[in-house]
Amino acid sequence: MRKIAFIIPPSVEILDLSGPLQVFTEARFYGFEVQLEYYTYSQETISNSGLAFSNVAHYSQAKLKEGDYIFMPGMSFDYVDSIAFRAEKDFFGWIKEQSNNKILVCSVCNGAFALGEAGLLNDTECTTHWRRIEQLQTRFPKAKVLTDVLFKKSNHVYTSAGISSGIDLALFILEELKGAFFTHKVARGLVVYYRRNDNHTQKSIYLDYRNHIHPKIHEVQDYMINNLSGNNSIEELADLVAMSPRNLSRVFKEKTGTTIIEYLTLLRVEFAKTLVNNPEYTIEYIAAQCGFKTARQLQRILKSNP
Repeated sequence: MRKIAFIIPPSVEILDLSGPLQVFTEARFYGFEVQLEYYTYSQETISNSGLAFSNVAHYSQAKLKEGDYIFMPGMSFDYVDSIAFRAEKDFFGWIKEQSNNKILVCSVCNGAFALGEAGLLNDTECTTHWRRIEQLQTRFPKAKVLTDVLFKKSNHVYTSAGISSGIDLALFILEELKGAFFTHKVARGLVVYYRRNDNHTQKSIYLDYRNHIHPKIHEVQDYMINNLSGNNSIEELADLVAMSPRNLSRVFKEKTGTTIIEYLTLLRVEFAKTLVNNPEYTIEYIAAQCGFKTARQLQRILKSNP
């Protein structure tokens, strides 16, 4: 039976650990045969939120084979940047040995720094949380650090941006193992209805263009997000907030830096990229849900916005 070994380091980020773990736990509910194991390299393990772990086996007791996985979650950066972390040479050597034995090593958030210390990021495309991109590249200059992806598989090493993106990475791995339809069932069980893939960036169109305080423009943006399949004409949006179409267009561009049409297209493309991950949806259905006139129009736009 395939094993997935989760490392629980000092000051572990709880969601970095529990997110991917819950994906594979849910997969077992649907019949995926996998053994989940837990290891540490510290005598006392307390998460960064104060939750303590006890009776966790030492990593040296792990019996892994080719095709198994190791998940290294993120930790508080104060710990990652400490002498104590860098001194864990035996543990980093063990990770390297497992990789050499064709065990697949995955990191969530700044767990990538452990992979870097193990030498697994040399000449490897990788990522981490956007706050730590620069530090990762500086600390491991031979790594090919990607600045704005949710996760990346390269040289049999998987890295993810952290926090919730660990769930996206776990779903991606599950799809490699069990296929898209099975993974869709698992995602639905987790109430993850909109799966993100490795083409999604760490930025969010739903949060971008919102660093203003104009209440009527926020209202228009919220309306468009929730009504992508609608017409969203300038006249309709203007009536919504009791502004003239000309004034709305002017204020929207002034506050967001983009036009209403450009913003609406970005929203529709982002939603379409999410829906295409669902194997139950046809391209015609996706086009209709996103407000595109035809499936051909959607396909053309997706090709120009990879």
